[in-house]
Amino acid sequence: MIRIFPFIFILLWSSAFITTKPIIDNSDPFAALAFRFALVAFGFFLFSIFSKQKILVSKRNFIESFFSGVLFHGFYLGGVFYSISIGMPTAIAALIVTLQPVLTNVLSGPVLNEKVSTKQWIGVLLGFAGAGLVLGFDVGSKIPSTGLIATIIALLAITFSTLWQKKLSNNLPLSVSNMNQAIGGCIFHLSIIILFVDPYIDFSQTFIIAMSHQIFLVSFGAFTILMFLIKNNSASKTVSIFFLIPATSAFMAWLFLNESLTSLDLIGFIITSIGVYIATRD
Repeated sequence: MIRIFPFIFILLWSSAFITTKPIIDNSDPFAALAFRFALVAFGFFLFSIFSKQKILVSKRNFIESFFSGVLFHGFYLGGVFYSISIGMPTAIAALIVTLQPVLTNVLSGPVLNEKVSTKQWIGVLLGFAGAGLVLGFDVGSKIPSTGLIATIIALLAITFSTLWQKKLSNNLPLSVSNMNQAIGGCIFHLSIIILFVDPYIDFSQTFIIAMSHQIFLVSFGAFTILMFLIKNNSASKTVSIFFLIPATSAFMAWLFLNESLTSLDLIGFIITSIGVYIATRD
């Protein structure tokens, strides 16, 4: 693992939580995501052309990448954005999705034949405990049942997308693979719009700034790093770094949005950091 990549990924991915709410406040979630991944697909297309990558690939390779995008950009992001848009508390949604490394560890053995050591399990459990402290869990919060279902679907989608991406038979350049995945996400959200949603987007300054952040820093930056990490490392080790995202997001919210950062947050961050270190070190 190139050591600096996980830290860059954590910073970029965590920053997405800062800009998700402004996007949802100015659009419906599926129109926003369809717009985002249309531009992302076009951006990766231009980059692939500029870097002289082969755009036309085999049918099998295209379908594999396309399906990965449907899972990750479609079901995962769609589920998270939709659940928050209908009133799902962000912290609870984040806590449910944070179960991904646990679920990935459970499935990476039978699906990928990866051996998950006792040390990794200890690290994963510490990571989840620390993330839980940072996020908190307000049992009294009113949780919409549809939002809960959408978040669980998102959890399953990101888990299976990670396992699927690791299991892919193709060896496509990252830009071409990411382009095909973005196409999959865009078509998924367009299908939801056609069948179920009355789409709208208010192209306000706030929306444009927030969307630009998610396109350039998250989709082009963080997602490319994630695909690189999955391709070059075990799935169970790669997803363990996700536990650091809630704590990093809380720190960013404190730094940029003047949200409170409690001593419990700091304790959770320390516990999570120890857990991620144990789970990912060789």
